[in-house]
Amino acid sequence: MVETLRVELGERAYDIRIGDGLIKRAGAEIAPLLARPRVAVVSDENVAALHLDSLRAGLADAGIDMVSLVLPAGEATKAWPQFTRTVEWLLDQKIERRDVVVAFGGGVIGDLAGFAAAVLRRGVRFVQIPTSLLAQVDSSVGGKTGINAPQGKNLIGAFHQPSLVLADIGVLGTLTPRDFLAGYGEVVKYGMLGDLDFFEWLEINGPALAAGDMALRAEAVRRSCQAKADIVARDETEQGDRALLNLGHTFCHALESATGYSDRLLHGEGVAIGCALAFEVSARLGLCSQEDPSRVRAHLRNMGMKVDLSDIEGDLPDADALIALMGQDKKVKDGAIHYIMVRGIGQAFVTSGVDESVVRLVLEQALAAR
Repeated sequence: MVETLRVELGERAYDIRIGDGLIKRAGAEIAPLLARPRVAVVSDENVAALHLDSLRAGLADAGIDMVSLVLPAGEATKAWPQFTRTVEWLLDQKIERRDVVVAFGGGVIGDLAGFAAAVLRRGVRFVQIPTSLLAQVDSSVGGKTGINAPQGKNLIGAFHQPSLVLADIGVLGTLTPRDFLAGYGEVVKYGMLGDLDFFEWLEINGPALAAGDMALRAEAVRRSCQAKADIVARDETEQGDRALLNLGHTFCHALESATGYSDRLLHGEGVAIGCALAFEVSARLGLCSQEDPSRVRAHLRNMGMKVDLSDIEGDLPDADALIALMGQDKKVKDGAIHYIMVRGIGQAFVTSGVDESVVRLVLEQALAAR
């Protein structure tokens, strides 16, 4: 069964299709968007080895030709060198304004290829075919595209909505357990920020979901995408409510920068640690009960996830250096860091009124426990 969610953005509205086997029928799904039967696919080495032939066959079934560019896997790809390579390759392929670029991979490929489509000939349509859990529930939806800079994560980019998202649940079975759990960090975030019922559902169903239950995986992706679609429809360019989606991300982005955007810390792992830190700071500020961070941490631990700074291998900067890295976050306004804090599970809000000494103390204690 394939479910369809609609991201309501007026003339930029699009469908998210969720189900098993969508890659094999990608041609039929994408064909209505095409002015000519040809697409340019951007992928990475890991995804290409597993799934590129299936995508090519699925497109060929609808008479669609495919050219492809395969980039190195990993967060380091999401930077100027591979971005430049991608844009110039698309130009070499004579991709026109009416053509479609397909982002076929995880969040790195979706962000980079989407940004390339945004700037190519001042805007070319693109389709997201996310192959990781993280990309299916988060980065493929909402139109945020971009690359990292030496100064911080996602600091160069554009809002450019896809024309279609195809979330094939079947490909999640090819993820490593670590990659799947990293994506789960973004799934559980939706419960933490605005849906206690979903968090409680995950407490019950999370282990079976991680173990491979397809129906539970489809439901988790559907509920996550619906939550994000609802917020994006209200606030496309992050002027208000959309910032709530960054729960845990201010801490996460600083930790990713501190670990060199390497395999030491995957993005979803950083989100999980960042959410635990956000709940801890909120509790110290008296915004929520101490039971809330304990409950969050217990669930993450039960899922086998990274929860603490001590779960990150290798050296980390001191608390002041981490706070300085947080100061490069996109949520900084007028020099002040805007944090996403919580009044409880499912009750996130944005504020600049956070005592930095409390943040420093929480970080110092977390670093001391390493």
